[in-house]
Amino acid sequence: MSRLRIAIVGPTHPYKGGVASHTTTLAHELSDAGHDVTLVAWSHMYPTLLYPGEQEVPGGRPDVEPFPRTVRALSWARPDTWVRTGRRLRDFDAIVVVHVIPPIVPAHLTLLKAAGIGRTSSTGIGPRSIVIAHNVLPHERHPGDTALMHQFLTRVDSVIVHSEEQAAAARELGAPVVAVADLPPHLPGGMPLPRAPHDGPPRMLAMGLVRDYKGVDLLIEAMKQVPGPTLTVAGEVWGETGQRLQRLAEAPELAGRVTFRPGYVPADELAGLLAEHEVLTLTYRSATASQNALLGQQHGMVVLASRVGTFGEQVHDGADGLLVEPGDVGSIADALRRLAEPDELRRLADGVRPPDLSAPWGAYLETLASLATPRERNAPARRSLPAILSTARAAVSAARRPAVELTPQELGETRPTDVLTDTDVAADVRAGAVALGLARCRDEIAAWAAYGALGAVLAVDPERRRSAVIVDESGPSSPFAGWARTAGFIPLELAMIGERSSVSALDLPPASIDVITRIHPEGCDADDVDGAIAHAAWALRPAGLLILTLPLGEPGVAGALDRTGVAELVARAGEQGFELVGELPDADAMARPGDAEPGEAYGLVRLTLARTAAAPPDPAAGAGR
Repeated sequence: MSRLRIAIVGPTHPYKGGVASHTTTLAHELSDAGHDVTLVAWSHMYPTLLYPGEQEVPGGRPDVEPFPRTVRALSWARPDTWVRTGRRLRDFDAIVVVHVIPPIVPAHLTLLKAAGIGRTSSTGIGPRSIVIAHNVLPHERHPGDTALMHQFLTRVDSVIVHSEEQAAAARELGAPVVAVADLPPHLPGGMPLPRAPHDGPPRMLAMGLVRDYKGVDLLIEAMKQVPGPTLTVAGEVWGETGQRLQRLAEAPELAGRVTFRPGYVPADELAGLLAEHEVLTLTYRSATASQNALLGQQHGMVVLASRVGTFGEQVHDGADGLLVEPGDVGSIADALRRLAEPDELRRLADGVRPPDLSAPWGAYLETLASLATPRERNAPARRSLPAILSTARAAVSAARRPAVELTPQELGETRPTDVLTDTDVAADVRAGAVALGLARCRDEIAAWAAYGALGAVLAVDPERRRSAVIVDESGPSSPFAGWARTAGFIPLELAMIGERSSVSALDLPPASIDVITRIHPEGCDADDVDGAIAHAAWALRPAGLLILTLPLGEPGVAGALDRTGVAELVARAGEQGFELVGELPDADAMARPGDAEPGEAYGLVRLTLARTAAAPPDPAAGAGR
């Protein structure tokens, strides 16, 4: 496969559930296969009215490892984010939209239109558009669902579904190209735990969001006819469905046999729960594609499933599990009698084999990559805003001399990464800046932060072209932008927008900025620095610099990090393609001075991070296509 620039638009952590896990795993797999991947996620996905349960993973523990290059740029309540994000994606090879529910379709259509995709996408302009439809239409439909999906599927290039049944539904709704690919495993919970010997009746488990189509009520009805087997219902139970299950479980024949474990089961508790049961039940009335049977088999469980969706292919009836007819209580009761027979459960368990977790992903990626092959770019190349800014800066820089000719050597022994705990040092730096001809600054700490940042920028401009596209988010109280202009640069000064980085709000394509500075007094703190790094990973060109400052303080100081926290932050930045310029100061340099007040920040850390990822292909030149 050739290397592609792919944007995946869909849910990820902290949202829970199989779709979010699949989306995140897909980003990892595409990246591991050599593609340049950005995961464009939701900060606010849909209102509570559409999802009355808890939307996020309890306790903040991710079900699967988060994807490093994730930008949470979309909000249900902010249509402007749909447009702005779409514009950022215009130069990608492909946009993969993960479809969740029909009410999100207007947001996806708006985003794709802003990216240059729609009724005129056949003209050869814009990225390929691919929809991954886990369910073309929801199990529990509402008025307008079919119309929305028709509008959606007729405006994209192709659709990936996970069963032939879903392919027929997509074609009926007007999808131009439909590809069927087996849903690859993205199994949470880690490695299986040992299952203790159990000589009693079969212990069954029904797990996940309990809704009517999953047929747990049918299973409980069948249990009334078969003494012995027990059932644990683990997961969120909504509304009338939950009340009906509770009433059914109160039947005298089921006394002590049905246990409810309400609430979402986080990934780190999953293996233990599965090890406490022998049978995973999937007695669905209807289904499309699911990995739940594979999850049970991964943990050595016999699977009792209906003949719907992909279960008939995943469960081998009578060999490693049992298949029943959907909606048929009698068929389920017959299967329960069989499971209760002496040695039958052990015989089926001996036939269970763990699923192949890798080969299905190879086939899935091949399918997606074939649909993502870029069009011929036969339209005139669009000039992006950063390209225009860069050209203008180069022209202005060539036409005039800087007010002060500066080199890194003239700034003395400034370090791109450094720590300040002594205000006397800051005062000396401010005096040195004035001696070089730079404007006076009232705030000596801001002067220290800006002086080191200017030295880092000068170091990457050895030919003194002063043409770098610099975005400064440090605020008007910082001297950095003024000092950079004095040295011949023309920085773009941006204020913070609310509590968000203004870079995240700019209509800029990725890999278009040379330097981003967020230094004292605005700077960052421990709460927003990861977001700033994520947006910089999106916006910076290879070898571009992110220069930021953070308050230094002991654990528990709001907004501050200690040396361990700073080191962990640098490691997380490394996962997103950044490398620290210089060395992190040692523990003594970052220790709290004796005269510092306990419980307060006592210093400032300046970090310079260089983007190390390989440069993306140039669409205008057709490189790598």
